[in-house]
Amino acid sequence: MASTSLSSEDANYVKMSLLLTGISPRAVRKLFDREFAPSCLDASIKKEYNALNDLKLNHRITQSQWNLLFPRHPDVPNSKSFDITLMITLLRNLTAMNPPQFGYEKLPTSIEITPAADLCRIKYYRNYFAHLDQGKIDTAFFQISWTDMTGAINRLGGEQMKLECDQLKTKPLDQTNQEIMMDVKRSSNEIRELRGSLENLKLSCIEMKKCNAILNENHEEVKKSFELLNEKVTTLYHDTVPWNIRAQIDKTLGKWKDRDSMFVETRAAQQVLNHL
Repeated sequence: MASTSLSSEDANYVKMSLLLTGISPRAVRKLFDREFAPSCLDASIKKEYNALNDLKLNHRITQSQWNLLFPRHPDVPNSKSFDITLMITLLRNLTAMNPPQFGYEKLPTSIEITPAADLCRIKYYRNYFAHLDQGKIDTAFFQISWTDMTGAINRLGGEQMKLECDQLKTKPLDQTNQEIMMDVKRSSNEIRELRGSLENLKLSCIEMKKCNAILNENHEEVKKSFELLNEKVTTLYHDTVPWNIRAQIDKTLGKWKDRDSMFVETRAAQQVLNHL
């Protein structure tokens, strides 16, 4: 049975996914290895320990990425194990390259062809692709983004990678590639689900912090109340006369003083009354 061709939007989605996940990381690694020679990578990373630790504290480097930078002895770091996000982070923060005109968060203009601008392009399109709700890319946007991306890959990785990009663009995709497309879509959905779970965890953490603050306040109030109660109990414990008997004694002494009109209160009398 003849296979039915995929729609152009579906094919664009698959090809852009393969470009971003398969070819562009190798192009970035080419630049990375030029800036951080593989034979000196271990020494270079150790030299920048303080700067890398600051990036980790600021959540720019994850714990799993940190483990790749500082593996257990006798292993040493290897750029082949670095993901594209880690490599771009290191290139941006540990090299002397100048940032693009409008910073790293916006798509550079077409006239900017510096390594920093090309890294920014790759990062921009990866983020755009990750946030697509539908597994489709219209042809107009595909043509513009493909030209922009392959130009960056060519400058970073060389002519051979540019040739791979050209071959991928013209490669026919039909229903036999359905499994590839579904895997890509599943991966994108999983990423969105993970991102949603992360946001929920952040919200839960905020709520837990609020509850913890309230519990701490209540704890302090209970602690103060307990201290006051403890003082009263201690006072009653050291008083040899029960409180109810003491009340009767005070009442009786009051009656004596009221009935005895000849009673003259002196210091000695007051001391006797206090002892009673």
